[in-house]
Amino acid sequence: MGEEQRLLRVRSTQKHKKPSFSRYGSKYKKRVKEAWRRPRGRQNKQRRRKVSKPAVVKVGYGSPALVKGLHPSGLEDTLVRNIKELKKVDPEKQLVRIARTVGRKKRLEIEERAEEIGIKIINMVKEL
Repeated sequence: MGEEQRLLRVRSTQKHKKPSFSRYGSKYKKRVKEAWRRPRGRQNKQRRRKVSKPAVVKVGYGSPALVKGLHPSGLEDTLVRNIKELKKVDPEKQLVRIARTVGRKKRLEIEERAEEIGIKIINMVKEL
């Protein structure tokens, strides 16, 4: 487990250093949306990796393979829609996220059942 914890810390520091990749020209033109598109223009300075221009998406910015897709706690994030799916969850290795389409009544039932089993829920509803 020590190696996994180290890699989670590495991933956290990498994410802080990673630039926010936005489409070239999105700052200046309203019609150009922020969603990343690779620059393909012949004279594009970003494509040619000029120093003063924003960074281009590369493989090196990815997280370590062992912890890719894990929750920051180190557990696997699992989406649950009903109690039947909740029973398949392993509390040692998985966290639960209740689907947004689940109503309040069913959500409370799932939360009660999860508490009995000892499963952690990420998006627990707050009682009023």
